[in-house]
Amino acid sequence: MLTLTPGAASLADLARVYFEELPVRLDRAARAGVDRAAAAIAAAAAGEAPVYGVNTGFGKLASLRIAPKDTATLQRNLILSHCCGVGEPIARGHARLMMALKLLSLGRGASGVRWELIELLEQMLERGVTPVIPAQGSVGASGDLAPLAHMTAVIIGAGEADYQGRVMPGAEALAAAGLAPIPLGPKEGLAFINGTQFSTAFALAGLFEAWRAAQGALVISAMSTDAIMGSTAPLQPEIHDLRGHAGQIEAAATMRALLDGSEIRESHREGDSRVQDPYCIRCQPQVTGAAMDVLRMAARTLEVEANAATDNPLVLSEAGLIVSGGNFHAEPVGFAADMIALAVSEIGAIAQRRVALMVDPTLSFDLPPFLTPNPGLNSGLMIAEVTTAALMSENKHLATPCVTDSTPTSANQEDHVSMAAHGARRLMRMVANLDRILGVELLCAGQGIEFRAPLTTSAPLVRALARLRRDVATLGEDRYLAPDLEAAARLVASGEVAMSAGVRLPELW
Repeated sequence: MLTLTPGAASLADLARVYFEELPVRLDRAARAGVDRAAAAIAAAAAGEAPVYGVNTGFGKLASLRIAPKDTATLQRNLILSHCCGVGEPIARGHARLMMALKLLSLGRGASGVRWELIELLEQMLERGVTPVIPAQGSVGASGDLAPLAHMTAVIIGAGEADYQGRVMPGAEALAAAGLAPIPLGPKEGLAFINGTQFSTAFALAGLFEAWRAAQGALVISAMSTDAIMGSTAPLQPEIHDLRGHAGQIEAAATMRALLDGSEIRESHREGDSRVQDPYCIRCQPQVTGAAMDVLRMAARTLEVEANAATDNPLVLSEAGLIVSGGNFHAEPVGFAADMIALAVSEIGAIAQRRVALMVDPTLSFDLPPFLTPNPGLNSGLMIAEVTTAALMSENKHLATPCVTDSTPTSANQEDHVSMAAHGARRLMRMVANLDRILGVELLCAGQGIEFRAPLTTSAPLVRALARLRRDVATLGEDRYLAPDLEAAARLVASGEVAMSAGVRLPELW
């Protein structure tokens, strides 16, 4: 059980929720603020003054007053009418992270929900009741309305949920877990569906997966450098200190350590006719390091957002006000998702060029064509390189900014939206593409290093190559290659390539 403090949850905590699917509870110190806000909403619901979403309609219907006797029906209708998501259900890990983020938002004590609803959401996480949430339908403003409505539907005994691997009606899933639905009171439905938790969950997941890929990229690119007998001179610390970018300095230092002690490197320090390596070798710290800096910038934004109160209206207890605002607008998440997409695309783009370099005998410094010992009869890694080109191109298209693509919705009341939801959702597809590009590079680099025998690479890279060979044998005669590509991609995605070489970058948090 992981205890989260609203307003102070770390990315390290959220990464554990995502990767380990830990149950979550809020620090009980948050309850006093939650109770104060709930009391304020109860008083407003009983009063005469119009308060948006408490005793009025929603969106374009905000001018319509709702009688006190109908406020509970208003909230139930809100949830059911907003369950308009379409497409495949999101993965369980994403749904659980989304639920944890909603807990953090409600726990700030500005939403006006009763504590018992927070406890039910905690118990759903603890007992494995996961709402079935369709992936498509949010434009990232007024909150991630449709996906959050599907999450909330289970709380009131509607919708569908996964429990112990079986999808069933929400009420049945709760009952099977020993839980009971809770009818919503004034403003509570609005508190649950206003917010950026769907977009933020996907952006965080993309960030965590991209950071793993970046660590793997440093190891694999160092292997590629040795495979083509590249120079380590461009890794000199003074070069990077003179520029000053933290990611570049860090990437260069990591690669220097990885290549230290390589017999392959020492063999061509003298007498090498080449003056400079291509940019994909020489400029690795400048490119991958810059991408690391971008990922860290996005991480700072997402950590703030994860701790934010993002529904509407918000209860400002100290001021004694209930104020309608726009914290549900996911523009910060949209920008962060676009930044992550750019970084993922660029790490893959330079990796693909290293693959192309290694399979080309005119550029690879005497490696055999397509890294096969018997070219002509065998095609080796020829088409694996083509696959990386396809994936690189796909990621370039997917990296097109989403946050600039606003469109008016809800009868022009919501006339500027962030598109953060699909901006964030595309990141998983992009990182999967990147893992496969890096997986092919790992296969090529491993072949290239082995062709340099009896010379050996450095100790860390020997370990990385040995880890690859546990799952993928050296390519001799042509064979059915698709399983090899998937196995190598899994090694990248799991972080095992970086771990085997002893690389662990300072974390994003």
